[in-house]
Amino acid sequence: MYIPTFFPALAGHSGVDLLEALGILESFSVASLIEAADAAVKAAKVRLIEIRLAMALGGKAFCTITGEVAAVQAAVDAGAQVIQEKGLLVNKIVIPQPRQELLREMI
Repeated sequence: MYIPTFFPALAGHSGVDLLEALGILESFSVASLIEAADAAVKAAKVRLIEIRLAMALGGKAFCTITGEVAAVQAAVDAGAQVIQEKGLLVNKIVIPQPRQELLREMI
């Protein structure tokens, strides 16, 4: 299944212009984060904002997701489960109402 926001988010150009709820997944492994981001966008109607891979992160990677609160929570839980099964989960969080300025600062 092709997820339209996956590859642009990987390149850092997702085109998201409205920040709804914000979900963040962080992993000790690039490969597990890519798997988790894929699982997250397939689990719920969310958009990937960005996927950051290992650059100056000590091998860690993270992704940011936006959408309705319930959808973001479901997506983050699905992605975290993938990472957690490998024992590589650093952290996960859902912020229900982030400030819109945060989007500008993230990208």
